[in-house]
Amino acid sequence: MNKVHVKTGDTVVILSGKDKGKQGKVLQVSPKEGKVIVEGLNIVTKHVKPRRQGEAGGIVKAEGAMYASKVQAVCPKCGKATRIGHKILEDGTKVRVCKNEGCGEEF
Repeated sequence: MNKVHVKTGDTVVILSGKDKGKQGKVLQVSPKEGKVIVEGLNIVTKHVKPRRQGEAGGIVKAEGAMYASKVQAVCPKCGKATRIGHKILEDGTKVRVCKNEGCGEEF
């Protein structure tokens, strides 16, 4: 099983490619492939064939999957791109924390 450092619903910033520096919300994570789909970013055009009688075909724009290594999580408190650390609380639960200096916010 492969692990991905971001979860569905996280806000991320794109580190490289045509959308570098833009932020968006993670819609889907595919740990097996190591890829994520980010809302409104990495837009690709797909040629769609009509499937039923009377249905229109054509060119559709949709979000494409990108490697998870190209995105970095954004801390909800400080608003900066950050690496994600883990901390175990007294009750034994494991939480994700911001690694930026002086922040340490849980998310």
